[in-house]
Formats: sequence, structure tokens, C-alpha cells
Amino acid sequence: MAGKVFFSVSMSLDGFIAPEPVPDDSVLFAPDKQNDPDVRRWTAQWTQLQQWAFPLRFFRENLRLGEGGEEGRDNDIARETFERTGASVMGKRMFDLGAQAWPERAPFHTPVFVVTHTERDPWERPGGTIFHFVNDGVEHALDQARAAAGDRDVRIAGGGETILEHLNAGLVDEFTITLSPVLLGAGTRLFDKVDASRIDLEPLRSEPSSRVTHLTYAVRRR
Repeated sequence: MAGKVFFSVSMSLDGFIAPEPVPDDSVLFAPDKQNDPDVRRWTAQWTQLQQWAFPLRFFRENLRLGEGGEEGRDNDIARETFERTGASVMGKRMFDLGAQAWPERAPFHTPVFVVTHTERDPWERPGGTIFHFVNDGVEHALDQARAAAGDRDVRIAGGGETILEHLNAGLVDEFTITLSPVLLGAGTRLFDKVDASRIDLEPLRSEPSSRVTHLTYAVRRR
């Protein structure tokens, strides 16, 4: 039996899933650009948005940051999200940024299908992550991810445009928003161009913790 297609993202209280982009986002993780004011602003806001995850035991284990870390429901949700995922789909921009920031053992440990216009051979990383580059659209990338995932789920990893493209095409079964108690003021809004006329949402769970609130919805097509 095929699994579900889902996404899970952190979101600020004012509706942003990423800070306002810097003029040239290729410099975000360049060592010689870390004192650039735009890079410092982006990094500080992104860190605020994701701060809930950094202390978690699972986060530290998955990135090999050492022993220890917090347990509890936030940690359980992070681990459950990882364990249900048999393959991921992401956009080229997310891949380009992540390739600069991820450790050698990229944190997916499953096949990842990158939607791109660039032809490229698969890129295998230690630990089981293999990036495949798909040149003929999100539906073909999703078909390949489903086949690779088997009876596990496919996660649409991001970025926002790739998630929205799957959502508007009726390809998403459910999603989780982790609502962080921060205000960014500007940035990437996930739902700005959503086709609301085609989508109904069914609340499945609302799980508050001491840091964030996890909101999970099933997606129904109208």
C-alpha cells in the first residue's frame, strides 16, 4: 500500500516559513560572508524560527552533534517525521542552499528527488542519502519518490514554491505546521498563492509544547 505525501514546516506567528531572502542567497553559508549585514539578519531570523528543534535529542543524533539532548513531544514528533519518510522531494534552490550547509552525511538517509532543469548524475552521500535530479516536473519527481518510498511516506521537503506547487496540484495528503512564537515581519509566505478554491482542510491534531504548537491537517480536494 502506498504511503502518504506530506510536508512539515516551521512557521512564524505572522505566517512566514523563511526570512526575507538576501540579494544573493548563494553567499548565505560562505565563510567570508558571515559578517555581511544581510547574511547576519537572515541567519538570526532563521535560527529564531527553527530554535525549537536544535536542543532535541533526535536532532543532535541525526546530525551527529554529540550525545544528550531534550526528549518529550517535540523530540517524538521530529523522530516520527523522520521515520515515516521513505523518500523526499525538494526544489533546486533548497538543494543548492542545503548542499552548502548539510554535513557530509546529509540528514535524509533516504533517496531525495530534486526538481531542476539541470541534468546531473545522482549524488550519493555517506549514510544512505542519494540525490536524484529530475528534469521533467514535480509530478515525475513525485512518481519516482513514491516508487522509492514503497509503503512509507513521501515528504515534500521544500522550499516554499515546491511545496505550494504540490499542494495546488492536489498532490498533498496532509501537512504539519510547527508554529513558532516569533515574528519575522517579512519573508516567504507559504500560502500567498495557494488555490484556496480547490482545497479543504480537516484538522487532525493540535499539539502544544513549551516552545511551539504543532498543527496537523488532512488535505481534501473540493
